[in-house]
Amino acid sequence: MAELLSIHQQTPEPRKISKAVDILNRDGIIIYPTDTVYGIGCDLFNRKAVEKLCQFLQIKPHRLNLSFICNDLSHISDFVKRLETPVFKILKKSLPGPFTFIFQASSKVPKILGAEKKTVGIRVPRHNIPLSIVKHLEHPLISASLKNFGEEEYMTNPEEIFKIFHKRVDLIIDGGNGGIVPSTVVDFTSEVPSIIRQGAGNFEPYL
Repeated sequence: MAELLSIHQQTPEPRKISKAVDILNRDGIIIYPTDTVYGIGCDLFNRKAVEKLCQFLQIKPHRLNLSFICNDLSHISDFVKRLETPVFKILKKSLPGPFTFIFQASSKVPKILGAEKKTVGIRVPRHNIPLSIVKHLEHPLISASLKNFGEEEYMTNPEEIFKIFHKRVDLIIDGGNGGIVPSTVVDFTSEVPSIIRQGAGNFEPYL
């Protein structure tokens, strides 16, 4: 049964972040706040945890189209096939922020996930809790936005989230109420970036 762990949004307590990281290192799945909606995820490099996440989301591993929550731009370059200088400048202006950027995946991604993946979604949220977790974990989180089963609306109240999911995950982080608008998704797999979902972020492509 998961614990509901309250962590300060602006200044996350190191002891509590360490507790979350310890759970992730033990094949755990966690629910946590971001700068948009609450997310659910696990350590990208933990194959057993990724399998558990797939079971939770009721998807096959080869159908994974989830985001990688990274700590900074240097993290991103490990998983992206090519990061041209003009694109890097856009990322530097936009991140951290409420965006998911889709890129062609590097050769590392299929090896990590054990599935052929040609694209990868990258997030660097403007929220200190997930950034602190990823920094201390030293791996990205593989993550999905949290919705109640069979519903389209995102879940915002951590206590309600706890009531529904406490038996199905290993930790639920209370970072205050979440948003109801997801990230803006921008596709960088072609020469000109295109918005494929308008969300919380106002994307300005200064190529």
